[in-house]
Amino acid sequence: MTDHATTYVLKTQILTEIERVLAALDDDALESLAKVLLDAERIFVTGEGRSGFMARAFAMRLMHLGLPVHVVGETTTPAVGAGATVVAVSGSGTTAGTVRVAEQALAAGARVHAVTTAPGSPLGELAATTLVVPAATKYRRPGEAASVQPLSSLFDQATHIALDVVALRLAGLLSVDNDTARKAHANTE
Repeated sequence: MTDHATTYVLKTQILTEIERVLAALDDDALESLAKVLLDAERIFVTGEGRSGFMARAFAMRLMHLGLPVHVVGETTTPAVGAGATVVAVSGSGTTAGTVRVAEQALAAGARVHAVTTAPGSPLGELAATTLVVPAATKYRRPGEAASVQPLSSLFDQATHIALDVVALRLAGLLSVDNDTARKAHANTE
């Protein structure tokens, strides 16, 4: 196989994997998360590693929509308290730092919403709601989607798209179009 043919096959495999995971997402769970965030007094996102990058990307989208959002661990992040909503992203649902943040948020009176492959995980058990992203993680547990990609790549990709669906749904509910969102985009780049 030529290099181009190999590259084409890999692109096709990755897209097929993502499509399968997205097709298996629960639309009610996506809608529920959008409505929870729409009603939140203050939103916090958390995650470690690449899951953390997906959480940060989501926070950026929420900021573009004018929602009060913060990334846990940043120097300007305020205290989590009653009335706050925490979106915690962990493929396995066992990432120690993410579970600890969820526990601390609950103790402070916040509600936790998990994005994970494992609703029965420690994170899933702490969450008021769980968006299950049925994708492969680095653990390759029984029941996880098959993937040619290493580690949690499929979970990360599908999570990014799923959270963009939530953001797009919020944009519709808030009547935020591209021009409005663009005005909130950083202008010091």
